[in-house]
Amino acid sequence: MIFRRAFAFLLLVSLFLAGCALGGAPAATGTPRPTETAIPTEMLTPTPQVPLAILLMPEDLPKEDADAYETLVYTLAQQDGMRFQVRNHLSVEDLAYEPALKVLIALPPAENLAELAAAAPQAQFLAVNVPGITAGGNISVLANSSRPDVVAFLAGYIAAMITEDYHIGIMLSQDDPYLQNMQAAYANGMTYYCGLCNPWAGPFYDYPLHVEIPGDADPKEYNAYADYLTNHQVETMYVSPDLATADFLTYLSSSGTLVIGSASPARKLGNWVVTIQPDIPQAIQTAWADLVAGNGGISVPSPLSLTDVQPDFLTPGKQRLAQQVLDDLQAGLIDTGAAP
Repeated sequence: MIFRRAFAFLLLVSLFLAGCALGGAPAATGTPRPTETAIPTEMLTPTPQVPLAILLMPEDLPKEDADAYETLVYTLAQQDGMRFQVRNHLSVEDLAYEPALKVLIALPPAENLAELAAAAPQAQFLAVNVPGITAGGNISVLANSSRPDVVAFLAGYIAAMITEDYHIGIMLSQDDPYLQNMQAAYANGMTYYCGLCNPWAGPFYDYPLHVEIPGDADPKEYNAYADYLTNHQVETMYVSPDLATADFLTYLSSSGTLVIGSASPARKLGNWVVTIQPDIPQAIQTAWADLVAGNGGISVPSPLSLTDVQPDFLTPGKQRLAQQVLDDLQAGLIDTGAAP
């Protein structure tokens, strides 16, 4: 009897506990799916790329010149927080991979420059003496603002300043449209330096002497034309760039004749005095602000400068005098007397 009561009691307790467990258990629920949150439109916009500047120049550019251009454009790009690349070749297809192109500076030949500019309307292009390119649209050019009479005047001034008894001459091509102007300006430059230019010893030729070489003359004949001047005691001469072949300049160097030119020689020569030519680096720096600002289709003036100076002939003091005359010429304070 006692056993049955105990068993019944245990059974009731078990049923009671089971009921509590079933009644108090929370209902099983599945893991809720996360709600998809709309991404703001501005978060989908690609991060803007850093603007790019490209220097396009030929592979065969002399290393000294190439290094100078690369350093200049790199410095300008860095100042404006831009990336920088040097390219020897660039196609329209290449531009598809450079959407951030902002400025491109091209040295000749750059034959496809017009096509490149059309394919990248967001960029500004600067043509540095590239044939067949004119200013317009997003293409700017370095304007040939230097007057040949200014070059000749200064060449005559420098030649007279460094040559004993003013024994100087000039060699020009008969095809040069400024032939007469340059001859007159060269003589006026000599006169500006020395007035009457009376020599103290002979020979008493009417310096400066000049030689005109036919446009169809064989370059091998240039030596003979130069001999006419040297046989008449010309010690320093200006040679126009269209006559300044490597062989001819070497011949003049071997004869000891000092040479002034308006285009840098292909290699250094012991008889080269100075080059009077446009200051392209300065012109690029002048144009840079407009290019970065997106102002295109402009002509950028290129001031003349003295380069390739040989201090053994044009000493620092004489160079300062020549530079002052050049500054005054370009400011219009000195008249060459032979303006085209």
